[in-house]
Formats: sequence, C-alpha cells, structure tokens
Amino acid sequence: MNVDVEPKPTREIIPTNVLQQTAFWARLKNKQGWGTHAFDLSLGKSEAFSGTRFGKHEREGDILITLRAIGGGRYMAYVPFGPEQLPDEERRGIWLEEISEQLRNFLPEDCLFIRYDLCWESPWAREDEYFSEDGIWLGPPDAYVQEMRMNFDTRNFNLRKAPSDMLPAHTVMLDLDKEEDTLLSEMKSKTRYNIRLSQRKGVEVRRAGMDELDKWFRLYDETYSRNRLAANDLSFFKQVFQTRADDTDSPGEVDLLLAEKDGEAFAGMFLARSGERATYLYGASSGQHRDLQASHALQWGAIRHSKEAGCKEYDMFGISPTPDPEHPMYGLYRFKTGFGGTKIHRQGCWDYSLDEEGYEQYRLAEMNATGYHLG
Repeated sequence: MNVDVEPKPTREIIPTNVLQQTAFWARLKNKQGWGTHAFDLSLGKSEAFSGTRFGKHEREGDILITLRAIGGGRYMAYVPFGPEQLPDEERRGIWLEEISEQLRNFLPEDCLFIRYDLCWESPWAREDEYFSEDGIWLGPPDAYVQEMRMNFDTRNFNLRKAPSDMLPAHTVMLDLDKEEDTLLSEMKSKTRYNIRLSQRKGVEVRRAGMDELDKWFRLYDETYSRNRLAANDLSFFKQVFQTRADDTDSPGEVDLLLAEKDGEAFAGMFLARSGERATYLYGASSGQHRDLQASHALQWGAIRHSKEAGCKEYDMFGISPTPDPEHPMYGLYRFKTGFGGTKIHRQGCWDYSLDEEGYEQYRLAEMNATGYHLG
C-alpha cells in the first residue's frame, strides 16, 4: 500500500465528526502543554478503503498527533481516535505499519512509540461467535489473538495491543435524525419514566456561562471524590471552555449544561460538538436528592440541545465492554444503554514501537496502570 505522509499546519485539519481529530482539539492540547502535529495522508486510487473520507484521489485524509512526555526525556506520539480512514479489515495492520514507518521521519529520536487510539469498530463485534445467545457481546479474544490478526501480512509484526485504553473504546451512539417522541419510545421504560419524573419535580436544564464554572466544579469534585478517581483541576476546565478554533478548518464547540432546581445544580456536563456529532465529554452529579433524577434530565436536555444545534449523532462516550457487574464502568453501562441507541465496540489503543528496548521498558511500567485519560 503506497501512502505519503506530509506535515501540515494543525489549523488546516479537515472537518470531521471526530472531535479528537480536529484543529479545536489540537489547540486545546497545546494549551494543556502537549505538542501537536498534523499530517496529510495521500494515496492514489485504491480499493483498500471503503466508506471513508478518502475520495478517488490524493490528499483527503489526515491525522492529528499529540507528542507526550513519558519521563526520562522520552516521548510517545499519541493519535486520539485516529487515523479515521478505515481500510478493509484485512489491511488495517498494513495501513498502520506504512503510516508509522513514514511518521518515524518526522518524530523526535527519543519518541519510543506511536499509540493509535483507534475509533475503528472491533472486527469481533461483527462475528456471531463473540455474542451470547441473548445477543450480548462477550468481548474480543485475548491480546495475542488480536495481535495475530492485526499484524497479518505486515512486514515487521510490530503492532501491539496497548495495556490500557486512553479514550473509551466502548460507547453508545444515538441517532438524532429522529423525532423526540421516537427517541423517547426507543429508551428503556425506566429511563423514560425517570426523565418525565425529573420534569414533574421541576428540574430544568440550561446552558451556563464561564462565570458559573464553580457550580460545575463543585459537582465534578464531589463526583470524583465519591468514586475515588483522579480529578482535573478547575484550570483544566477553564481551558476546555475558553478554547476557540473559529479561524481553523475544523472548529469545535463546547457548552456547559447544568440540571437545576430552584437555582441549585444537581448534575452537569461539558457537551462538545464537531461536524454532525455531539459528545458527552465530561459529566458530574450530586449525591444529594437523587430522587430528582437530575442526571436523566441532563442527558435528555443534552440530546435535545444537540438536535437543535443540527447534530445527527450523540456519543455517550464510555461504557463497560460487557454488562459485567464487576467492571468499574458497569454503572455507566446500565445508565447509558437505558437511552437506547447502538452499542459501539472500538479496537482501542494499539502501539507501534520505534525503539523496541525503550518501548518494552515503558510497557512493563504501564502494565500496572489502567483507565481512561481523555486524550
């Protein structure tokens, strides 16, 4: 497969529904201290791609890379939800290998590896033997089997399944190109009941301004303390809220939504929009007055807001891969699947080492760390 990789300004990243592959995301990551680089992907007419942003010829694809310090003066090149272009399944590894070898020429010598956080659907999510009799996905096979399949026909057999995923590999996607009544009818009855209950109890959802970030942060801090999770500070959310990329080819938009009663906020979220997709990016809720069902009101308000803004998709951004009560994200699985939609199982993070010895050392250190880092 012949692919040319050529650097380009991040402001020229082409429009996409994938927020993490926009000029907006590049600008945000720059504010947060990451180095960002964009590259055009060029190729002639090819039958190796189907249903992608590639047209008949030339330069119609690109990728955004963030360069991340990982200690000891070393780096990894991280590709959040990219590359977006989807090769035919048997050529995915070949495609990533070719891109990686060309990117090697543009990355620092102390960059140990490239990590692709793939938005591509897992091939095992389309195979009947990986589903139970009642239609529940059982998850992919172990990493060795995944690596055998990904590296099929590659020259270097160098693609490794990462020890953990950085962005959520599993999500629920709602089709917003429907009437509100239809969306409600496709939800689970309990979810629909809780939305209406929140309305009867007087919960209202509205957009909030920069001057109300403290309201959001109190909810966020409470939520993350309650669940014993590592949290970002207030300045992080100021950067998210203040970032603008209107002078670029792929701007994104972020709104802060609050679910309130009598002026008191009980749930909130950062809702991001790019192209025709809205994404539930960060969320939080109070442990008080759960009878108000503010989180249900918030999601329904976000869905309605996204439709009004012209979005066709709503990404609920993160569930457990299967309905396993032992999984730390099982609660999110139960909550988010209640809104209907389609469960999406992505391939997650894959690494291509540029320095084998250095990469193996880093990989061993990383094996003890898990979780999502909203890259």
